Amino acid sequence: MDKLKVLVVDDESRMRKLVRDFLVKGNYEVLEAGDGEEAVDLFFSEKDIALIVLDVMMPKMDGWQVCREIRQHSKVPIIMLTARADERDELQGFELGVDEYISKPFSPKILVARIEAILRRTNHAGNDELLSCGCIKVDKTAHRVLVDDKDIELSYKEFELLTYFIENKGIALSREKLLNNVWNYDYFGDARTIDTHVKKLRSKLGDKGGEMIKTIWGMGYKLQE
Repeated sequence: MDKLKVLVVDDESRMRKLVRDFLVKGNYEVLEAGDGEEAVDLFFSEKDIALIVLDVMMPKMDGWQVCREIRQHSKVPIIMLTARADERDELQGFELGVDEYISKPFSPKILVARIEAILRRTNHAGNDELLSCGCIKVDKTAHRVLVDDKDIELSYKEFELLTYFIENKGIALSREKLLNNVWNYDYFGDARTIDTHVKKLRSKLGDKGGEMIKTIWGMGYKLQE
């Protein structure tokens, strides 16, 4: 299988090298651009780039301009990097169709985990996009859940949690394991956030679907038909 191409755009060569090294270890092919104009030229000349990691503050053409230009022609996933933790920047990014927004400084491991999650979500990684367990059906590509063939509206995190349960059905999963895999990083907050999400998920799945999520006392949960 061909390696997926990731375009890393940042005017700091040290930052590009840091991200590139982690992505290469993850078996990705990495292309680099040091400014916005170079990024746009590379994107349109390569054609098969799977995802872009894009810095906001750059010479010649900033990240917002690059994003606008690419979005006119492509829905390729884009992760924006910024040194400013500004809510207005984040809102602008999502309005432009940015998939993730990460503030510097960040952990390269978290960045790679987010890249992997987005590529799974956008059908670039893995072929198991249709999942089922009992009366529950999940279409990962369409981001759709059905219980007894009726559509169920889930939040993004509820959808990821249910998907992880189905992918590991019959296996007892600790709260820590769920946090690390569904939230994609080592979560140091209160593990009761899992209990809250499971409660909401059970409610939305209804009696028949919800009762399939079993509580493992003192540990976590298990999905079982």
